[in-house]
Amino acid sequence: MGIEDASMRNGRALSDQWADSVVVRPRTTEQHITVNKRLVLGFAISILTLIVVTAIAITLSVSFERCAAESSGVLAANGSSNSKWKKSRDGNISHRDSEDEQQPWRHLRLPATLRPRHYDLRLSVYMENFTFSGEVNIEFECVHSTKFIVLHTDRLEVEKVLVYSDSKKAGAMRIQRRFHYQPKQVYVIALHREMKPLRTYKINITFHALIEHELLGFFRSSYVLNGERRFLAVTQFSPTHARKAFPCFDEPIYKATFRVSLKHESSYHSLSNMPVEASTSDEDGWVTNHFSRTPRMSTYYLAWAVCNFTYREAVADNGVVIRLYARPDAIQSGSGDYALHITKRLLQFYQDYFKVKYSLPKLDLLAVPKHPYAAMENWGLSVFVEQKILLDPDVSSFSYQMELTMVVVHEICHQWFGDLVTPVWWEDVWLKEGFAHYFEYIGADFLFPKWNMEKQRFLTDVLHEVMLLDGLASSHPISQEVFEATDIDRVFDWIAYKKGAALIRMLANVMGQPLFQRGLNDYLMTHMYGNAARDDLWNKFSEAMQREGKDINITQVMDRWTLQMGYPVVTISKNDSLDNSVTISQEHFIYDTDAKIQNPELFNKSFQWQIPLTLAVGNSSHISTETIIWVSNKTETHRVGHVDGETWLLGNINQTGYFRVNYDLHNWRLLIQQLMSNPTIISVGNRAGLIDDVFNLARAGYLPQNVPLQMISYLSQETEFLPWHAASRALYQLDKLLDRTEDHSLFSDYVLRQVEPKYLKFGWPATSPDGSFMQVAYQAEELQREVMMLACSFGNKHCHRQAVSLISDWISSNKNRIPPNVRDIVYCTGVSLMDEDVWEFIWMKFHSSTAISEKKVLLEALTCSDNIFLLNRLLNLSLTSDLVPDQDVIDVIIHVGRNPLGRHLAWRYFREKWDILNSRYGEALFMNSKLISGVTEFLNTEAELNELKEFILTSGGESAPAFARAVEIVQANVKWHILFQQQFYRWLRKAPDG
Repeated sequence: MGIEDASMRNGRALSDQWADSVVVRPRTTEQHITVNKRLVLGFAISILTLIVVTAIAITLSVSFERCAAESSGVLAANGSSNSKWKKSRDGNISHRDSEDEQQPWRHLRLPATLRPRHYDLRLSVYMENFTFSGEVNIEFECVHSTKFIVLHTDRLEVEKVLVYSDSKKAGAMRIQRRFHYQPKQVYVIALHREMKPLRTYKINITFHALIEHELLGFFRSSYVLNGERRFLAVTQFSPTHARKAFPCFDEPIYKATFRVSLKHESSYHSLSNMPVEASTSDEDGWVTNHFSRTPRMSTYYLAWAVCNFTYREAVADNGVVIRLYARPDAIQSGSGDYALHITKRLLQFYQDYFKVKYSLPKLDLLAVPKHPYAAMENWGLSVFVEQKILLDPDVSSFSYQMELTMVVVHEICHQWFGDLVTPVWWEDVWLKEGFAHYFEYIGADFLFPKWNMEKQRFLTDVLHEVMLLDGLASSHPISQEVFEATDIDRVFDWIAYKKGAALIRMLANVMGQPLFQRGLNDYLMTHMYGNAARDDLWNKFSEAMQREGKDINITQVMDRWTLQMGYPVVTISKNDSLDNSVTISQEHFIYDTDAKIQNPELFNKSFQWQIPLTLAVGNSSHISTETIIWVSNKTETHRVGHVDGETWLLGNINQTGYFRVNYDLHNWRLLIQQLMSNPTIISVGNRAGLIDDVFNLARAGYLPQNVPLQMISYLSQETEFLPWHAASRALYQLDKLLDRTEDHSLFSDYVLRQVEPKYLKFGWPATSPDGSFMQVAYQAEELQREVMMLACSFGNKHCHRQAVSLISDWISSNKNRIPPNVRDIVYCTGVSLMDEDVWEFIWMKFHSSTAISEKKVLLEALTCSDNIFLLNRLLNLSLTSDLVPDQDVIDVIIHVGRNPLGRHLAWRYFREKWDILNSRYGEALFMNSKLISGVTEFLNTEAELNELKEFILTSGGESAPAFARAVEIVQANVKWHILFQQQFYRWLRKAPDG
């Protein structure tokens, strides 16, 4: 609660009772009245005065009510944002009762009566005691008459508040009351007189606060250099944490310009979104950096940092200065050079692709030791956790390089989608996150065409992964309504990122790249420096299509995909008639069909989509050109090319659509025969897609359990990485279900029989005459790695011996000759097979290594031990040691759970440490959800399901979406065992090579 300043009546902080009632009460004083004749007249006068004062109080109260009612009007933004602003506010102002009309601070959204124009923010940062003080001047426009200024603050001690009018009248406006309303994290200033529409006002607020240890708002972190611990402070404002650092209108729609000044000890450097415009030094050794004025932007993209980092610099072709700031030792070793190099190329790529210039004169990349997310795209000052931007080429694997590349590509895309054009409200956060995730693959293809990311890795890493989540009854539409502040963090999940990317990719393929790019350009040019909603994007795409004579209403098509949860399974069946027709039906795909019975209110809806189904007809030697069929009804009949008993059908060519495809059993048999005889007739993307679809259709009960097992028997002939990658993901999922069953060896032996021919052919990475490992083409290297991982994971003896030999050589020679690309496989296999001394050796190397990527691989290898004591020790050390970043703590717990011997340990540890873990990651729900799903997805017995339900009830976590998903996944695991386990093993016992 704020501290009242001396000018306020009573000199006290406002009571909670006043905050709830806003009734202006006259002050009264008890007096002893002696009744005598001389005082009768005085008494009568007093009664009359009291009546008058009471009347005035009632009048003021009515005035307050009228003011609050007027303040709930709809704010109209300038230019093209008018309709968006009105639309975004309507849900906030409807159906309010009379009490709420008097209390605009009680709503989720700020009252739409004021609009900020500019912030002048001056901060003094005290690193010796981790505090800061500040003064902010906010220039704002009154849109509708009101006496209330309502803006966000959280964890700030407000010291002084002054409000000024732009009129010629000098002096501050009179403040009647001011208070902090914690339930909505707002600070309320009630003035004595109304502010008038279309006039400009200014508010001056001084405040102070702590630089938090929690990784949100303005927080601190540290690192060790030459044995000395050094500290830094940096911001993380998305989605609702700018209010922790300064009073502000902390909603995306309230865009304004910012001018920031940072004062700190001269031993530190400071950064913000814009370049330093001027710098002044004090005699006491302090310096103040004054940063240039920003463009119009949302509060959550404002950023600053105070640190003693150094940097490397590059200049893009368009003159933009790019700097990467990191720990001095990381900069000196060149660990940031790779990210700096690709950022320079990416700025030019996005400018050319979007045909919109990058808006700022500079772009800083800041690598911090701890951060709640992989990165944050603050405009001009993007912040990354060290593991996602620092790369040591001598020890980093290709997979690490790829992951780092994707994170950088993602954040640079946000400089357009997010920073320049911002979603109106959090329900459409996928408009920026889905685009940035899709462009990870487009941008990576630009940087490294041979990686073939959009046509291949997108399928396994995005499409297949998110369809696992979106096939649950606990899923949700990609556009989510936000009713409470706690809902805002929850929209940042894989549905927003990965489903958003998959839908954008589907639409890009329907439109074609030229029209897709034209629509994006129109969208960015129209809404730059402003906000946009999904209909704004759909309208631009529709206009681009119409200009080419293609009359497709994109809004009608895409609303089905964004406003309802899940996705369809399209079933294609040949008809017995001679007219070459097929029957195509659609239904909502869901793993647990019982969920439709258990949630009748949810599933009474008629789930239906407008589906762009691409279809081809093939035989043993030929496949036709694809045709597109728009499927809008539950069941339709379409004529296709010539179809006979030996002709197969293939839907969703290259998996550009966001749906699964099922066929009649005869068509599945024909497709399997085709893969066995000549797989290259079917594209690489479709081979991977068939594997993913067939395993998941069987898992959900749409197909017999033997069909996917029959399909992977062709893998010995598969020469491409992607189908192997799709198969390995599916096989690991099955392994989690089966690894505690009596007949597990039947499954592992079957997998090894499919893997061993390819493993024997590829072997291990070859060495050159000088002893170094020879580099091969990316696709071949990734395929070799995938096959090796399957071989070691499922128990190939040669793979085990090779891993043990490499670890032993490292220990005896103290020279690590293990190729970076397979170190994770070798380390994990060695730790699982060898004694405790190897574990201690890896633990020592984790402590001594300075390469971020190597530390991560070493830490995860320690989770592979078959020694419960060591696993328990690792769990406790990771949670308490400053050497383990927060993201890695989560990964350690999850990886221990992936170890069959550590599954119960991880689950028990999660429950015992839940309070600590939840307090650390509670507000970073993305990390919290990853942790919850990671430790529960392996549970598959009735007893474990009951433990999970009991834990949720006792921990108070029943409202968390991640817990709802966890229960559903475990229920599906239990159900699969009941329904399908015997059928699965029965086929394996009779398998042709079994």
